[in-house]
Amino acid sequence: MYSDTVTKLINQFEKLPGIGHKTAIRLAFYILEAPKEVAEEMSKVLVEAKNNVKFCSTCFNLTEKDPCDICSDKKRDDSVICVVENVKDVVALEKTHEYKGLYHVLHGAISPMNNITAGDIKIKELLARLADDKIQEVILATNPTVEGEATAMYISRLIKPLGIKVSQIGHGVPVGGDLEYTDEITLIKALEGRREI
Repeated sequence: MYSDTVTKLINQFEKLPGIGHKTAIRLAFYILEAPKEVAEEMSKVLVEAKNNVKFCSTCFNLTEKDPCDICSDKKRDDSVICVVENVKDVVALEKTHEYKGLYHVLHGAISPMNNITAGDIKIKELLARLADDKIQEVILATNPTVEGEATAMYISRLIKPLGIKVSQIGHGVPVGGDLEYTDEITLIKALEGRREI
């Protein structure tokens, strides 16, 4: 239906997460119909990003300098580390402007079904950071999924013998949500995470 070159372009877009066949076709035709400068600028930025963006050697967040801005910020509380599954979780937490500690990005969660073990994510690197006597608390902010919960439980069992406080972010009913439309697991988590007022 399409020429070989157009088919290759569509196939490349389909490799992106969340991009189905129809969206890949739309993106391919956007590029083909746009001025040549648009494609040149996009390819230039893609190559520049691949060349310049790397993982912070401390927290494994994406950065253009090492250590990253968060790890090198002297105003941050370096006695607390928030453990997250991926870089997008750091961005979400930073948008709140409430958390002032450091981060550790695992780059995944333990998932036996997907052959992802503790050795495949950055747990060993987290434990190495905890050798620093400054760390007083580790906040586990993994996703409220089976894999996220299993990862949090595994990490907490490794950290507790070190005498470091381990906490987990609360999960439950979202602000503005109605109880009648909330699923049972979320309600159970909300009840378990209740606090005195």
